[in-house]
Parts: sequence; C-alpha cells; structure tokens
Amino acid sequence: MKRGILVVILFVWPVIVMPQTNNPAHNGGAEMMRELRLKILSSSPAEMGLKPTPEYPQVATALMDWPLGTNIVSVYGACSGDASIYTTSTFGVIGGIGHEKVRNAAHQFVKIAETHYTDAIPTKDFPYPKPGHIYFYLVCFDGVRMIDVTEESLRTGKTKCVNLGNAAQQLITELRLTTEKK
Repeated sequence: MKRGILVVILFVWPVIVMPQTNNPAHNGGAEMMRELRLKILSSSPAEMGLKPTPEYPQVATALMDWPLGTNIVSVYGACSGDASIYTTSTFGVIGGIGHEKVRNAAHQFVKIAETHYTDAIPTKDFPYPKPGHIYFYLVCFDGVRMIDVTEESLRTGKTKCVNLGNAAQQLITELRLTTEKK
C-alpha cells in the first residue's frame, strides 16, 4: 500500500499544486468532475446498463474517495470494466475501458468490493471524506453502501479493507500507465 500511495502522490501531486483560478468551472473542469462522481453515485446500475451476474451479484461499481492535499481523488471501477479518476481539481482520467489492463483492474476492484458488501452501510448521502479518512462507495443493485476507513488503518494494514484499498491503487496505477503511453 505504501508504494501505491507514493505512486499516486507522484502522479497526482503536480496536478494538485497547479494554480487554481477563481473563475467558476464551465463544465470542463472541477465542476464537471464533481458532477460525474455524483452521477455515478446517484444512478442505479440499471440506468448504467448493468445487471447482476453470478460474478457480480451485489456490487455493480465501486468508488474510492481519497483526500490528497486540499483535493479529493475519486477512483471509479465498474463490473463492465469501465474506470476513471475524478478529482475536485480540474484533473481527471476518463474512459479506461478501452485498455485491457485497466478493465482487468476495474473488474478486480469490484470483485473485492463484493467481498465487503456486508461491511458497508446503506447510504443516500455521498459526502467527500473528512481529513484522515477514505470512503469507499459500493453502488449495488439494491442501493449504495459506504465504508469509512482511516488513512492510517489502510497504510498500516490494520483494516480488513486493505485489499480494497490495494485494488483501488492498482486501478490508479493502470490508468496512470495508460495515460503515460499516450
């Protein structure tokens, strides 16, 4: 997990320290990223064209919200293989489904989210995490569920969700490697 955090910090930090303007976003920047995140969390799997399968009987998509500096990084993976990164800044990576390694990492993220279904509590609210916490949102066929863990517990491996955090980190890595190839 430590290596994954370092990779993300090295990947995302330059974006976070870029100067932000005081001009409102025009659906091309930070506001668009927030809207995409909210759409994923507030749309039913059926609206996204997803149905339960033997491999994914409960969870359709998973999203990890991770505070990094003054921004939030949201990592999204779907049972369809789609994957993206959204941030509260103007940075994002959308449309990872076109790359096999990204699809595989997205599938793995959701498969592991399936194993945490009973650990997650149902929610209809989708706030960003408070400092020092990471939220995992599971968009399920019966509603959205959430898991709140501390960054410290993920970093030290003192949570049973460490495998979920590692799967999200692997998805970030595959999305990063895909964008580096371009």
